[in-house]
Amino acid sequence: MEFNFADVHETIANAAPDREAFVFRDRRFTHRQLAGRTRRLANYLLSRGVKTPTERRDLLGHESGQDHVALYLYNGNEYLEGMLGAWKARCASVNVNYRYVEEELVYLFENSRSRVVIYHAEFASQIAAIRGKLANLEILIQVADGSGNALLPGAVDYEEALAGSSPDKPDVQPSGDDLYIVYTGGTTGMPKGVLWRSADIFVAAMGGRKPDGTDLASLEELAEQVEAMDTLRGLVGPPFMHGAAQWSSFILMSMGACLVVPDVVKKLDADDFLSMIAKEKITSITMVGDAFARPLLDQMEKKDYDLSTLFILGSGGAPLSSANKEALLAKVPHGMIFDGIGSSETGAQATNTSTKDTGASTGKFQPGPGACVLSGDLTHVLEPGSDEMGWFAQTGRVPLGYLGDPEKTARTFPVVGGKRYSVPGDRARYKEDGTIEVLGRDSVTINSGGEKIFAEEVEQALKQHSDVYDTVVTGRPSERWGQEVVAVVQLRDDATAGANELLAEAGKHVARYKLPKAFVFRSSIVRSPSGKADYRWAKEQAAQG
Repeated sequence: MEFNFADVHETIANAAPDREAFVFRDRRFTHRQLAGRTRRLANYLLSRGVKTPTERRDLLGHESGQDHVALYLYNGNEYLEGMLGAWKARCASVNVNYRYVEEELVYLFENSRSRVVIYHAEFASQIAAIRGKLANLEILIQVADGSGNALLPGAVDYEEALAGSSPDKPDVQPSGDDLYIVYTGGTTGMPKGVLWRSADIFVAAMGGRKPDGTDLASLEELAEQVEAMDTLRGLVGPPFMHGAAQWSSFILMSMGACLVVPDVVKKLDADDFLSMIAKEKITSITMVGDAFARPLLDQMEKKDYDLSTLFILGSGGAPLSSANKEALLAKVPHGMIFDGIGSSETGAQATNTSTKDTGASTGKFQPGPGACVLSGDLTHVLEPGSDEMGWFAQTGRVPLGYLGDPEKTARTFPVVGGKRYSVPGDRARYKEDGTIEVLGRDSVTINSGGEKIFAEEVEQALKQHSDVYDTVVTGRPSERWGQEVVAVVQLRDDATAGANELLAEAGKHVARYKLPKAFVFRSSIVRSPSGKADYRWAKEQAAQG
């Protein structure tokens, strides 16, 4: 079955038209209402001339023939409406990290060639600052948010755009070849747009598989699934700007669930999040590893919450430690923790399931369809029980490539034994019991609270300060964040800059969440003879510091 998201969503809406679909603050929409709003958005985009000028069959893997709609938004109904409305107009949505500073925003908009941006009014000044630098950006749709910012010149109000458009089915024919785009970081820190066929990502990570792991065979089977599951209500904590939140949301939606977004969207408010479980009779939550688990557990010690309806605790995007799993199961003894692993380049690959009876573990995962381990030299697939440390890989439904980057596409998606694989860079071992032990990214990536932070990017930002002679950035363990960023810095002779001054300069070039949590000052930086940073040494200094 060649699924596309437009037909998938219309099928869900027709199967349960009057069932609640989305709740955010004082807004409540049924599946029928959500479908109508997304069709209105699609028709507005079409009225402004968005199109799919080149069909997939005429393109290479790193190319897009569709117009792109950037979503520069906090969580809310507008985010998912933006994704669905774009697909129903045969456009592709692009996730924008709302923490980015101007340099990063310009790069992302230029790289994605976004023609449309849907943005919260709070970000109007950022859009105003960069729009003159972006030749492709033509259509501005502003979402009112209470910030008081007036419409930018040429922009249209989101609700007015919907109100003035038809709720009828758009006059286009969506295809399984239509793109899903998710931007992720790279080893140099520059974001990369991963291009998926919608037919592939829907099955690989966004609801196209049934609970038993087999693929849905038809839209009719999807409708039957939605009709049968009428009590699921999912609370989505992570920002929709990350693939993990998008994937979990569409999985829930494809099961007929109602999605609920916490009232506080700019950060995790543990009291708000936990209170929402009882208020909305939540059955499933989505969180990001220890960065969510630790604050939630701390808040549970301060106050009692009714968690009787909660039975699925889903985590992805960052490690969730065994200790925190055990603590969560002590608080929700009737619950089940699904710890998922995957990447933007692979989709969902494997899961680790923990209950009160089975106990908690982490790091070892049960592989899903297509998940495997390739040999270190990328010549063959490793068998269970092999002692070799290989590459955690995926075959079958994998992305087309990276937008505009044929070289990185070829490196990340090699052909081995006649099959195409996705190999993003995680090291792994295939255990004799059939589980896969994932050892971590082979590069210098720092995963802090679910955010990928790349050492070289932070290093370059710190070097903008005139007092910095050299620096190496690394990660060290953090109870809350999984890892925290630490900068090992060598100042110039007689320089006096301190941590606050370095943070102020680096903050002009990278988003705040990428900034170091700590600094270690050394008289010299150890590098290899070729000039490459010695990250093992840097980690030792960070641990000592």
